Amino acid sequence: MRRQVLFFISIFYIGYVVGQVSYSIPEEMPKGSVVGNIARDLGIDVRRLKSGKSRIFTSDSAEYIELSRERGVLLLKERIDRESLCRQTTPCALHLQIILENPMELFRITVEITDINDNSPSFKNDEKRFEISESAVTGSKFVLERAVDADIGINGLKNYSLRPTDNFVLKIENQADGQKKVEMVLQKPLDREKEEQISLLLNAVDGGDPQMSGTVKIYVTVLDVNDNAPVFTKSVYKATIAENSQKGTTVTTVSASDADKGTNGDVSYLVSATMDSVSDIFTVNQNGEVILVGEVDFEKAKYYQIDIEAKDSGGLSDSSKVIVDVIDINDNEPVISILSKSDSIPENSPHNTVIVMFSVYDSDSSNNGQVNCRLNSNIPFTITAASNDFYSLVTDKRADNGPQFYRNDAADTE
Repeated sequence: MRRQVLFFISIFYIGYVVGQVSYSIPEEMPKGSVVGNIARDLGIDVRRLKSGKSRIFTSDSAEYIELSRERGVLLLKERIDRESLCRQTTPCALHLQIILENPMELFRITVEITDINDNSPSFKNDEKRFEISESAVTGSKFVLERAVDADIGINGLKNYSLRPTDNFVLKIENQADGQKKVEMVLQKPLDREKEEQISLLLNAVDGGDPQMSGTVKIYVTVLDVNDNAPVFTKSVYKATIAENSQKGTTVTTVSASDADKGTNGDVSYLVSATMDSVSDIFTVNQNGEVILVGEVDFEKAKYYQIDIEAKDSGGLSDSSKVIVDVIDINDNEPVISILSKSDSIPENSPHNTVIVMFSVYDSDSSNNGQVNCRLNSNIPFTITAASNDFYSLVTDKRADNGPQFYRNDAADTE
């Protein structure tokens, strides 16, 4: 009578790599482009790729690369946009595995996607309007929208310019996180009787070749009398929020004061508009409370930077930054994928005969993403690691009891 064996697997980490090779390609290569000669680079005969039923496996099911068994090469299955795949994360890489059978083998492949200058700096809004009192003192600052360039490195945002410079000059302040604070500074007093409306152009350029740029129009309406600008109590606020927090949760409270009296001293708050959609996730009310209005997911973003602007009724403003760290929770289960398995083995199979090859992936981070793998007791099998997330079920002694299949991640174990 044919005997079936049912087994139970959970996961632990042991680092051992069967085979490994890395490639680097630029983004936007056309479909069908050759990524690399995998047979040559791994030292595998093309005939082995065919006889071993070689195939590609990826933990996240992102099928950008395909294997040509006949040619022994890796090909682009579709055009890759680095910005869509990795946003600002560097390096940007695809991680995949090649699986062979009879005998079972696993090879780990890394394909790094390098950036090209295919994006220009851009602003969320086409224009910015200010109402500024003619009594505004020289040196008064006005916060401008910063541009966003999806490219990275030398192809990313490089600098800004402001024209004309009759009344205002541009001030660029480099911040610790690599961002630039962009402000317009009054260098010459305004005279409403001579010029009630002023038009300027803010230009942002990148460092690519050829250089690309984006612009925003700035319109200034000159008003009467407002002597003091709002001033934040802190230049940077820090806060934390759990990734499962409900909409309406107050993250932190910012505060700015204005020395003027009456309506000129009234301060209002707003989240500065940027291309990264932070304003769709957080808002700030008139009490300075920064409130969650969207969803945060640690697996998508580990922190957020919110630029807050405080304005008074005369158009003077100040800016501050809120850095929100997202706290990871254990909201993802480990996923087990069977790569290859034997339906049956002879009872006299030697020690360490491979029965099953499988992978495990948990998208949580740190302790919540660590997983343990184990079998139920008193069975003739054991688990060995092929590499970080890949394992084999092998014979340990003569089979007499069938294992059961189960799993748990580290955050749920005792």
